[in-house]
Amino acid sequence: MPTIPNFIVAIPARYGSTRLPGKPLRAIGGVPMVVRVAQRAQQAGASQVVVATDDERIVEALEEQNVDVCMTRSDHASGSDRLAECAAYYGWAPETIVVNLQGDEPFAPAAGIREVARALVQDHAPMATLATPITDAHELFDPNVVKLVSSAHGRALYFSRAPLPWARDAFAADRQTLPQDTPFLRHIGIYAYRAGFLQQYTGLSRTPLEQAESLEQLRVLEHGYPIAVRLTPEPFPPGIDTEADLRRAEAWISDPH
Repeated sequence: MPTIPNFIVAIPARYGSTRLPGKPLRAIGGVPMVVRVAQRAQQAGASQVVVATDDERIVEALEEQNVDVCMTRSDHASGSDRLAECAAYYGWAPETIVVNLQGDEPFAPAAGIREVARALVQDHAPMATLATPITDAHELFDPNVVKLVSSAHGRALYFSRAPLPWARDAFAADRQTLPQDTPFLRHIGIYAYRAGFLQQYTGLSRTPLEQAESLEQLRVLEHGYPIAVRLTPEPFPPGIDTEADLRRAEAWISDPH
C-alpha cells in the first residue's frame, strides 16, 4: 500500500443553502451535520481539520470539537473559493495537500478521504477527485447526481448533471437498463489540491460550463488544468441536499444495516 501523505482537511460550510436552509446545523441522530463531517476528517488522520464558514452559529456548534474554524466572506462563488481564503489566512505552504471535504458528507469513509490525497501525489495533477460506478438507470438520469467521464489515464474529461456517456444504441431501445460495457461513473464531491493551486483557482474567471452546470470543477477543466480521478476504495453514501436525504440519513443512523 503506498504511503499516505500528510494532508489537511478543510470543510466549506455555508449556512445559506437554498435547498436545505441551515444545512450544516441540521441534526442527524442528534448531532449537527457539520460536526459529523469534522469527525470523519479526524478519523482519516488529517494533520489539521478546518471548517471554513460564514456564520457564527456554525462556529458555536463546533466549540466542543477539536477542530479549527476559519470565518470567511459570505459571497464566495464556490467551496474552493472559500477554502482559498482559508489557505491564505493560515499561510499554508504552496505544496501543502488540502482535501476539500464537503460539509454535506457526514458519512464520508476515512479510506476515501485518504485516497483522494494519495491520488494527488501519484498523478502530479494540480487537483484530484473520486468516483464510483453507477449501476442503476434512475441514478444515471437523476440531474442531482453528477456524472463524469475520464480518460484511459485516469483524468477527468467532463462532469455533468446530464447522463454521460450517452449509450446511443442501447438507450434508443431501453432507458430502464444500463448496458454492461459502458463505464458510467458518479462523481463524489471530494477534492484534493495543493494550497498553491487553491490560490491560482481563485484567480481563474468563472466559465460558461461551470455556470451552466453549476459545477465548480468545470472551471478547472475549462482553463486547461487536469483533474486526476480515482475510484473510491469504500462507498460514499450520497450527500445531504434535501429534506428527503436528511430523512434517509436519519434512518441509516438508526439502522445502518
